[in-house]
Amino acid sequence: MVLFFIVSCTTSLANSILITMDDKQTNHLKAYGVAYWELKADREVNWLLNYRGGSFMMNYSTVLERECRLRGVSYEVISDANAKSILAQIAHPDVNMDAVKLHKAARIVVYSPIKVSTSSFEDTDAVLLVLKYAEIPFEIVYDEEILKGDLAKYDWLHLHHEDFTGQFGRNRRRMTVADVQAQENIAKKYGYKKVSQLKLDVARSIKGFCAGGGYLFAMCSGAESLDVALAAEGVDIVPSIFDGDGVDPKAQSKLDFGKTIAFENFVLELNNDDDYRGGGMSFSSINSSSGQGWGDETTNYFSLFDFSAKWDVIPSMLVQNHENLIREFFGQTTAFNKKTVKSSALVMGQSKSSDRYIYGELGRGQWTFYGGHDPEGQRGFHRMPTDLNLHPHSPGYRLILNNVLFPSAKKKKRKT
Repeated sequence: MVLFFIVSCTTSLANSILITMDDKQTNHLKAYGVAYWELKADREVNWLLNYRGGSFMMNYSTVLERECRLRGVSYEVISDANAKSILAQIAHPDVNMDAVKLHKAARIVVYSPIKVSTSSFEDTDAVLLVLKYAEIPFEIVYDEEILKGDLAKYDWLHLHHEDFTGQFGRNRRRMTVADVQAQENIAKKYGYKKVSQLKLDVARSIKGFCAGGGYLFAMCSGAESLDVALAAEGVDIVPSIFDGDGVDPKAQSKLDFGKTIAFENFVLELNNDDDYRGGGMSFSSINSSSGQGWGDETTNYFSLFDFSAKWDVIPSMLVQNHENLIREFFGQTTAFNKKTVKSSALVMGQSKSSDRYIYGELGRGQWTFYGGHDPEGQRGFHRMPTDLNLHPHSPGYRLILNNVLFPSAKKKKRKT
């Protein structure tokens, strides 16, 4: 009877669960999965910006507490009085904090060729890896689904290292015969003479999805090649080794930067056939790592900007972290040349020479581009999927998951 009284009394006072996201958290990445799980059950989540690393506070329930335990996520059970005290502290005008209510789980979709081909390289896609690890449900689409208009079913779309220019990644060592054949088959099925024409329509549909109110998140060459394809609409930038005819000699002068999302004034890498056989991989001068060494990726870092949580709520959500220095990591498009980033884009993370993490608005939608392949991956062509059990606190992966929760918030317009 005494034990029952103690449990009942404790539960009656335990009106909230606080999932802290500072250095005391046992698994930062799975904590996002718990927040998404709660939203999926139509229960609100308070995202406490800049409070102990961007913590989550939710109404107490025994099922939520059990879920935290099952996923290895540390939490604190707090009384209603403590919850109100935290919210009052956050609301004080002199502190750079804010509480954002998350209302509904976003419908997540990933654009990936694994829909049509067993591409082992795609198994290293950072977003696929972290969604699986955090136990956040998602679906896969590829070119056919986009041409059919299926993007309208979703709220949040991820693109990784896809090549939207029809040059098959400009990396003949990565693209298998099966990968190439799968894309050629789709192009033929839908009446396109070239894969580049198919990819252009896919790129335009993706841009339309974002402009119509969708959330677009792209990493690595997916971000770069999307804008290259959009700028080169109607211009042949694909060498004969891939499509049987040559590049338009006036291709550079015909680019239309008014059609792009994030980048402008970039110069195309129009290699000749011999360069492609040698493994030329850069699409344009957007890629700041093209043709230069980056030193030791274990000792170089890029920094996140500190935004006003009460005034610039959107970027504040997207940079929530327990660290503000992120270890550099590489990719086909490692980072973005500052000279090519549009002035309308907001830089949220940068190194000394490059922009790494940028955000912008397009029509009624928003987009985030993040340079690099895998925040915890190893450099090289023969990458293996990263085991996130070894990196449960990865600050680089946290940036990805910030974007996954972003559509669930009722957002305010940026004021600075």
